[in-house]
Order: sequence, then structure tokens, then C-alpha cells
Amino acid sequence: MAMDDYAGRVVLVTGASTGLGRAIAVGAATRGAKAVIVNYASSAAEAEITAEEVRKAGAEAVVVQGDVGEDADCRKIAAAANAFGRIDALFNNAGVTKFAPKHDDLDAVNADDFLRLYKINVVGAFQMVRAARTLLEAGEGTSAVVNTSSIAGVVGIGSSVPYAASKGALTTMTLSLARALAPKIRVNAVCPGFIDTPWFDDPTSPASRDRLREATIKATPLRAASTAEDIADATLFLASPHSRHVTGETLLVDAGTHLGFASLSMR
Repeated sequence: MAMDDYAGRVVLVTGASTGLGRAIAVGAATRGAKAVIVNYASSAAEAEITAEEVRKAGAEAVVVQGDVGEDADCRKIAAAANAFGRIDALFNNAGVTKFAPKHDDLDAVNADDFLRLYKINVVGAFQMVRAARTLLEAGEGTSAVVNTSSIAGVVGIGSSVPYAASKGALTTMTLSLARALAPKIRVNAVCPGFIDTPWFDDPTSPASRDRLREATIKATPLRAASTAEDIADATLFLASPHSRHVTGETLLVDAGTHLGFASLSMR
């Protein structure tokens, strides 16, 4: 695959301060992007690190704070691309979770947990697409949206029932938007399994990521614990010219977790 497939492109990544979001932002810059909009909700220092890595890779970086759960913030985030006149790729990567891995403990979560996770993981992605639509349609060719879903939303595993449910809803919404926004905008989703980043650090269990990493390597068919860069490569493919005839697709990038060999506690 050509490593200049993002040449001249304008990219917006939500939740880009760390982890997968940072890997997507830097990956797009490395592949030739003209500009990368780096969104963060609260981690300003981390977002600046992402921006600096983007600049070192050769792209212009614009850092913008905003909570995708707030429609006004989504419009502010999208407006950060106004100076470039278009958005070629929107990566809806921002997300949150609630740790309640014992799914049979129905009292471990409540309605507020569902609403908070849906507000960010589902409604936030919708609001970002709506806010960015004019800019996504402004370019000469087809633009792309890639939603970061999860294997949790495919097979019902994960850090909590509300989290899995929210990611399932995001995947379904991907189909709806792919129909609604064609032919000008392609919409796809990527479903990672375990990613070896702080996202998998359970504050109630300090060694949780170490255990998950070991379990993943032993249990998944590919005997691998994915890095953020592993997932970013597949995510970037979905918004590149190489996937120009792909829309409404859900790509599982989980080292084979969905085949049924991995720990059911995986987030």
C-alpha cells in the first residue's frame, strides 16, 4: 500500500490526544496529509504531544478542545477545518466506558451510565457527522467517515453492558449514515479488540491491562496483542482511496477475537 495515500488531505480525529486517536492522527500525517485537526476533551497536554508528532511527520496540526457529547462543541470542532475549505476524512474516535465487567451483576450499572455512554459513543458521533457534513461534501471527490466501534458491540463482551450496547448502536448507525450520505460521503466502522494502551487500564484493578495482554496473546488465534498502530493502519485504510468502493462496512480488527477464543472479559 502506498504510504502517500493521504497526500494533500484534511483529516479530523476526535479523541486524538492519546492511544488509537493519536496513532490515527500521526499515521495520516505520515501518509502525506496536509492538515490534521486534533480534538481532545480534557487532555490538553497530551493533545499537544499528538500535534507535535503530527507536525514532525510533515502535516499542519490544529488543536481544538471540545466534548463531542455537546452539539455546540461538535460544531466548534468541525469549524476548525474551515480554513482548509473541506474535510476529506472524519475519524469519530472519541469514546468513554463504564467498568462493570461482570455482566451478570445488573446492579453494577444504571440508567445514567447508559445515557452517559450513549451521549458520547453514539450521539457524539452523529453530531460530529452532522456538524462536519458541509465540509465533508465540499471536496471534489468522495470523503469518508470512520467510526471507532468495538468487538464489544459485535459479540456482547466488554467492560460493561452499556459499553457493548453503545458500540452496537454505533455500528448500526454506521449503516444508516452510509445509506443516507451516499454517494458523496462513505461511512464505515472499525471494531478493535484489545489494544495495548491506557484505555484498557481499569482504575479499580491496577494490573488489569497486564492480565488482558497476557490473556489476549494466549487466547486469540493470531497470538497477538494489538498496538494502537496496528488498529490505526486498518482504520486509515477505510478512509483512503484504497477503500473507495467500501461503505457501510464493519471491519473487525481484533486478532481473531470474534472467532470465540478470547477472554469474555475483554473490553
